[in-house]
Amino acid sequence: MEKLIESLSPHERQIVPYLGEDVSTIVEKTSLDKVAVLRALEYLSNKKVLKLEVVKNKMVILGVNGILYKKNGLPERRFLNLLNEKRSVSISDAPKLAGLSSDEFKASLGALKKKAMIEMNNGKIILNANSLEVAKKSLEEIFLEKVPISYAELSPEDNFALKSLEKRRNIVDIEESSEVKIILTEIGKKLSKEKLGGDELIEVVSSNLLKSEKNWKGKKFRRYDVSSPVPAINGGKRHFVNQALDYARGVWTDLGFEEMSGDMVQSSFWNFDALFTAQDHPVREMQDTFFLNREMNLPDEDLVEAVKNCHERGVSGSKGWRYSWDESEAKKVCLRTHTTCLSARKLTQLKKEDLPKKFFSLGKNFRNETVDWSHGFEFYQTEGIVVDKNATFGHLLGYLRQFYKKMGFDEIRFRPAYFPYTEPSVEIDVWHPEKKVWLELGGGGMFRPEITVPLFGEHIPVLAWGQGFDRIIMDFYKIADLRDMYKNNLTKLRNTKFWITKGRT
Repeated sequence: MEKLIESLSPHERQIVPYLGEDVSTIVEKTSLDKVAVLRALEYLSNKKVLKLEVVKNKMVILGVNGILYKKNGLPERRFLNLLNEKRSVSISDAPKLAGLSSDEFKASLGALKKKAMIEMNNGKIILNANSLEVAKKSLEEIFLEKVPISYAELSPEDNFALKSLEKRRNIVDIEESSEVKIILTEIGKKLSKEKLGGDELIEVVSSNLLKSEKNWKGKKFRRYDVSSPVPAINGGKRHFVNQALDYARGVWTDLGFEEMSGDMVQSSFWNFDALFTAQDHPVREMQDTFFLNREMNLPDEDLVEAVKNCHERGVSGSKGWRYSWDESEAKKVCLRTHTTCLSARKLTQLKKEDLPKKFFSLGKNFRNETVDWSHGFEFYQTEGIVVDKNATFGHLLGYLRQFYKKMGFDEIRFRPAYFPYTEPSVEIDVWHPEKKVWLELGGGGMFRPEITVPLFGEHIPVLAWGQGFDRIIMDFYKIADLRDMYKNNLTKLRNTKFWITKGRT
């Protein structure tokens, strides 16, 4: 007991004499605020002095309209009183005569028709009840007189009336509250009888305490129980999606890449034409791409002419698409469907004397997809290019293998593939050890001459890839539904682990 007493904080010592009281009484008698009292009680609970039991209460209370209707009567009662006096009124005159708003009038009609107390004929509302039926209070009126009332005390009739009134705006509401009940243990019962004193116990070692021996000599330090659990503290941290993006940026930077960035809104020239996507390709239709109702100026005339000629006649060894290229199609503005448009722009900015160069991007893209557990109309993609006269397809596979290994994927395989602007092309799969399946995570290849020649002036090998990043995040955090990545449930965000993998060193 002596060790327990020595471990008590000043707040705990203050509340121990009143442990037989409820929380509000302890707050009143100790002059501590409620938060301090509850925290001290939690610490005492950790020390087995007491047990805390949270009792939840539900009360039915009056809403704004409920207060008014309890005083003046429900709308259907006022309308019923009017009909009892006049026997029938026209539908157009009824709201004004009864002093009801449009919503109140509609609610009154519904309530009285449901009870077969009125009928409507030739634009008139006719009372269909005798004086005894009119005078009798409805279940809703009887219930309204009882409110506020504990939810636990409701009779079957009260429940029926409550459900009826809850369908209408601001008449009744359910208020939930919780009460902390204090249950003393045997240790607590003994402690409550002790004379604590102990004001001389030292709480904190400070510079003032150390200035003179008289401040601490002969006194005791308060004992701390370091094994006692404490309330969880949820510190601030970056959203787990941003953590993953930062980590991936670090991976590419470690591999010697520079980051590319650009606008999410792009002209069709950069998003499609510069990447040798034919102007009649289905991907350029509204069902696949989000277009904006505006146009964007095209870049340098020489560059536009080079892209146009490539589409119409091709380059050496290519016939192009053999159609008449339309400048107005290239001016159309869209939300970028991939980050490869950034790679196209970057090629036009490079100088031959600066090569070799390596770049990456990590950004959001948009496609007109039906939203479900595995698809969204916006998604993250990580893009990369390596511009090097000596680059080979083997180098591409090496970069991709290193990236995925550093992202935590040990088993990787490559499959031949087709993409419009790379040749040869490859798809990358990673092994999912739990589902025992290969998951496709992205594609890559070497840019075709139809892209490099118009943009760069000559064909130089360019390794290129575009990897979907959302699926990597889903796999790491075991997220089954893509939509859960952006719901921002605070409890889930607090419990989400930090992005840490064994791959990056």
